[in-house]
Amino acid sequence: MSPRSKREYMETIWLRYKRTVKRAEKSALITELCITCHWHRKHAIRALKNFKRFTKPKFKKRGKPSVYNIPSVIEPLKRIWLAAGQPCSKLLKPTIKLWMPYYAQEFTGLSLNAVKALLKVSPASIDRVLKPTRIKYTKRGRSTTKPGTLLRKSIPINTNQWNELRPGFLEADTVAHCGDTVAGMFVYTLNLVDIATGWTEQRAV
Repeated sequence: MSPRSKREYMETIWLRYKRTVKRAEKSALITELCITCHWHRKHAIRALKNFKRFTKPKFKKRGKPSVYNIPSVIEPLKRIWLAAGQPCSKLLKPTIKLWMPYYAQEFTGLSLNAVKALLKVSPASIDRVLKPTRIKYTKRGRSTTKPGTLLRKSIPINTNQWNELRPGFLEADTVAHCGDTVAGMFVYTLNLVDIATGWTEQRAV
């Protein structure tokens, strides 16, 4: 029997040995292995104990290692993402530039290289780095509204509404204080924000 044939036979015996619970059946498998391969019983037992199945080598990514997938960058990125209300990566990207000066003052341990990496990180890299973190923070509250297509088709949408410089143009939204369920009585907060000045007003409904 060639070495390759012995290894293939050894793998079948090893799989049967692992699945077998009864001691008598395991002893019979060892005996079969000794007879087939002409091995001593002690050698057969050691071979079964130390046998390792063939595994494909892990694919090694080419190029330089990521400068973002390190704790010194992941931790501040995670804190800013949580403090900003878990926005998407495209909204988080400009938020980092606005918050970074204040964040760097509060956390003195932040290195210069980490600051440069956070300011340069792309939305795609943010999604890649925060993927394990997003899984842990999937619950963001319940939404009491559903997006509709009727108004979207009948009302034209202005895409540059945030460039308004005159006071009096408002963004309005409601926040439901209902906990984990919308059953029963609860309060909404009507939130109004003036686009030009940033002034906010809230009313309970």
